[in-house]
Amino acid sequence: MSSIALQTIYHLIYRNLANVASILGVLPLYLLFGDSGAAYLIPLIIYCNVMDDLDGVLATKLGIGSEFGARLDNVCDSVSHSMILMFVGMEIGGICTFAALIATAVVVLRGVARLDPNATPGTGSPTNELVRHVFFILLLAEQYSFDGSPFLIIACLLNAITMTFPWKLPLMIRGMAKSAVAIGFVNVALLVAWLVPSTTPLIAAAFIGTYLYSFGWVVLTQFRTSPPMPQ
Repeated sequence: MSSIALQTIYHLIYRNLANVASILGVLPLYLLFGDSGAAYLIPLIIYCNVMDDLDGVLATKLGIGSEFGARLDNVCDSVSHSMILMFVGMEIGGICTFAALIATAVVVLRGVARLDPNATPGTGSPTNELVRHVFFILLLAEQYSFDGSPFLIIACLLNAITMTFPWKLPLMIRGMAKSAVAIGFVNVALLVAWLVPSTTPLIAAAFIGTYLYSFGWVVLTQFRTSPPMPQ
């Protein structure tokens, strides 16, 4: 093979590293729908979160970002997060299934809306924030032997609302993590929460607490600045 051909292949692979990461973030989710799918749920959530962040870091650090890559990332995120939510809803059953389907529909709509080049970036809560909430609720429910379905229902419905917000939720942990190192720490925190159960309540409180604080801050801010009702 000639050197020109090798260089062409190298550049093709290099330019698409972030896109490969986006696709690899989705493919292993087929494990959820096997006979032991539930056993893979927690590690797959962590894996998807890592790959979701990795594609963005690669695109930024290597200077290989593109409009196609951004759209592919949105599509892959929508697919992976929808699969996780539908699986959880199917596993829990009852009202949780209905709440998970509502959240899934909003995830898909948000993903489609973000394909619009004129869409305002950074508004509402990201879809992976809901997936992280599901992750923490499942961990805590298993560790402390309680029924997590009411909390999953609340998480799905509340995130379905905040995902549609036209305003930014400024104080969430992942949203404040801008550098590659900070993003890495976010993913390490998820791994630690899984592997070291004594840390799970604290880490879960940090993520969910900052989300709720951001939600309350946005609601109060918009309420205070809204025009008065006509007399």
